[in-house]
Amino acid sequence: MNLQHDSIKQPPPPLPARSIKLPTAFETTLPNGLGVVIVENPRLPLVSYRLALRTGDAHDPQDLPGLMDMLTGLLTEGTESRTSREIADEVARLGATLQAGANSDYTTIAASSLSLFSENIFELLADVTLRPVFPENEVELAKQNTKESLKQQRAQPSFLASEMVARVVFGDHPYSVTAPTPESIDATTRDRLLEFHRSEFVANNAVLIVAGDVDRDSLLPQIESLFGGWQPGDVSGNDFPDPPQRASRAAYLVDRPGSAQANIVIANAGIMRTSPDYFPMLLMHTVLGANASSRLFMNLREEKGYTYGAYSSLDARRTAGSFRATAEVRTPVTGDSLKEFFYELNRIRNEPVSEKEISDAKSYLTGVFPIRLETQEGLIDQLVQIKTFGLPDDYLEIYRNRIQAVTIEQVQEVARKYVRPDEAAIIIVGDGAQLQDQVKPYAEEIEFYNTAGKRKIRSASAIDSRTAAVAIAGNWSLQIDTALGQSIPAKLTLAQAEDGLTGRVESEMGDGELVSATFDGESFAGTISFDVAGHVMEAQIVGEVANDQMEGSISLQNAPALSFTGNRERESATDSHG
Repeated sequence: MNLQHDSIKQPPPPLPARSIKLPTAFETTLPNGLGVVIVENPRLPLVSYRLALRTGDAHDPQDLPGLMDMLTGLLTEGTESRTSREIADEVARLGATLQAGANSDYTTIAASSLSLFSENIFELLADVTLRPVFPENEVELAKQNTKESLKQQRAQPSFLASEMVARVVFGDHPYSVTAPTPESIDATTRDRLLEFHRSEFVANNAVLIVAGDVDRDSLLPQIESLFGGWQPGDVSGNDFPDPPQRASRAAYLVDRPGSAQANIVIANAGIMRTSPDYFPMLLMHTVLGANASSRLFMNLREEKGYTYGAYSSLDARRTAGSFRATAEVRTPVTGDSLKEFFYELNRIRNEPVSEKEISDAKSYLTGVFPIRLETQEGLIDQLVQIKTFGLPDDYLEIYRNRIQAVTIEQVQEVARKYVRPDEAAIIIVGDGAQLQDQVKPYAEEIEFYNTAGKRKIRSASAIDSRTAAVAIAGNWSLQIDTALGQSIPAKLTLAQAEDGLTGRVESEMGDGELVSATFDGESFAGTISFDVAGHVMEAQIVGEVANDQMEGSISLQNAPALSFTGNRERESATDSHG
């Protein structure tokens, strides 16, 4: 029995690192400033294309957050010579892929196909990149879909946590914005999309990377033909405000009454991707919380059983970054989890990591690195980062050596520099009434927010429950949004009871009784019991209430949350006098 236990605790030593054989990359620049990288690899009859622009969500106009995301989503919805349907049909006929997307730092248009059809898909990639028209009907559809997606996101604790972390850590820096607003979505127009495309999609701010079964001598004339006329232009700068410097530890609670779990994020400002501290930080992060053998996981999951997983994350971007420790825990053990988090964060700062820990971390990082380069897509992903972040051209060749060169002293040095528990931001999404007292010992101040991201004036327990029950009582007409884009009407009836709230729900999905409910003056939460074909099912309902308006989500067991909006029905004159 002991031998079996030891075999679990002591994994076999790692195998020697696999050698990396990288194909030679050819690089050139067109007269218009477009960078070109070609990697010839005839091993398989496949070709992958990636056009990357050094502009992303961080360059959205201040009044239109989310504009780049919407723009990239619309690139394949119509060009000067093709309709949305024609583009989709052509991609399907070729058995190819064509897609576009953006993150905070760069935008990519990606395509791949069999080499037999590579010229066709390449021409299509050029067309959607250079000549999109953003048809009015497609713009309106994209706006509707974005609004629905935003509602769904606001029902997810992980999104609410990420949103608050970005706001707190990055301050006035554009990285603080993680999603559009309903107002910015409404303000988006075809003209603004065309204008933004003209200003940001310029040849001298882009690089084209091609990898696979191609011949360089044949490909270069095609690149010149398709992209040689692309005009250069002014490049948007990266002169953004610095993230705020914190001087104390504070907690930011996003209140979701009734939540059984608490999503915890402990965050500090971090490093840029080109920082000389990147590799020591990567080793420190790997020891602390990168995987299931790291310290955070072994403590909070294996030893304490507070969570299914506890991790750290290193978010290093072009102009700023963050370092985070995260876990989803049961609400009653939130305070105990914070205790263990801060124990581990202080330990990584104050005690040198062991020789075994740093050796295992180096083996892990150098071992998984070749796996990322095994496919053409994986190789192109790495090349995109090299070209968009301005990393050294030999980054892939020197990666392992840079990892192996990191010392224990360097790991502790960056831990002391960037892991600052006494200046950390604690972000928790969960039931504020149950979390407040647990969090107090770990934060000099606590701020409360609702799920719409708005500051709550009072804490979760600052309002008398009977007073709150009167404030929300009445008949509410709800419109529940389904995943198919349809709305289901429902009626929510709430009434004051001796100990708070009682009520019921009537809808096409079935009728249910409210078996528990809380309301703190702004946030409502409850559990609804449905009888479906003789089976009892429970649903969680949460909502933010402002006067006679309610907005929130309903979550059935093992199903995605459905967002809803609602209005309180006004009593008729007959009702009020009857």
